[in-house]
Amino acid sequence: MEKSKVYFTDFRTTLGQGLPTKLKKLIRRAGIDQIDMDGKFVAIKMHFGELGNISYLRPNYAKAVADVVKELGGHPFLTDCNTLYPGSRKNALEHLECAWENGFTPLTVGCPVIIADGLKGTDDIAVPVEGGEYIKEAKIGRAIMDADIFISLSHFKGHEMTGFGGAIKNIGMGCGSRAGKKDQHNNGKPQIDPDKCKGCRACLRECANNGLSYDEGAHKMSINADNCVGCGRCIGACNFDAIEFANWAATKDLNCRMAEYTKAVISGRPSFHISLVVDVSPNCDCHSENDAPILPNVGMFASFDPLALDQACVDACINSTPLPNSQLTDNMASDDFVDHHDHFTNSTPESEWKSCLEHAAKIGIGNREYELIKM
Repeated sequence: MEKSKVYFTDFRTTLGQGLPTKLKKLIRRAGIDQIDMDGKFVAIKMHFGELGNISYLRPNYAKAVADVVKELGGHPFLTDCNTLYPGSRKNALEHLECAWENGFTPLTVGCPVIIADGLKGTDDIAVPVEGGEYIKEAKIGRAIMDADIFISLSHFKGHEMTGFGGAIKNIGMGCGSRAGKKDQHNNGKPQIDPDKCKGCRACLRECANNGLSYDEGAHKMSINADNCVGCGRCIGACNFDAIEFANWAATKDLNCRMAEYTKAVISGRPSFHISLVVDVSPNCDCHSENDAPILPNVGMFASFDPLALDQACVDACINSTPLPNSQLTDNMASDDFVDHHDHFTNSTPESEWKSCLEHAAKIGIGNREYELIKM
């Protein structure tokens, strides 16, 4: 198989040329102009950052990508799906308010912001996964699948479970509806915290399988385990964070499911992928905080191949020198430190990322062999 092309530029700038301009030049050099965008709807998938976290990508980068799409005749929109866990992005109203507070508005990014799986995270579409070993049908936010063209704009950083979060995580996990995220994250059924349950029965209206029971005396809901299919739609219906999953999937299963969800999103239509290795926090942008970066800012990468893109970013990070006063260097200075020769594993030893890239290659998402073209 021919090596995939990955284009790269660092964060150095010259007088009069800012980083957004440099990003525009990079993605044009990488061939985004080859995609016929004239009159097409173009989904730009990114993470708007959890409230309290400030390591997410700045809106300026999103605007640069949206501007290029518009210059090519496309109709761009920024998008993400609601989260499975309680937080500031668990329904579309809170998600949009979070995005606005973090700087993502139509005025700042030059295009609409749409939450792809709707108000409660239930507006999804089942997408077949050709060759899927873990997932036969992926539940993807409807607005993402309605788009003619898909672009991923990823903040490449560490992650407490998957080692790092890059293009495949941004696409696979990020494009899953709440039910889709449950498919990837969890092997079990939800549970209800009676102390948080208000007995409002909003969850009952979302359940199609008689998986919930209401106690008239206690005015509380409970899970009927015999009927519950573990779809997770009740979680999206609860405004009081009373329902959650407890049986989280093993890391390898999560990685493989995430790769299969990525295939569902990008198969059958033009796609293009961008990753910025900047503010490399040890954990996901889903956290309401961000620790000091573990690695220096490396640069911006772009490719038609999300797998090659992730591999190139990993390699660049592993070849970087760890930053002092970070989770990574704290671990390296500990008495029981075991060197894995991998900054992401050294930063979070319980994480694992290789199975994701291996499975992505196996199911035909792309190629781990790449040619790095520096701009």
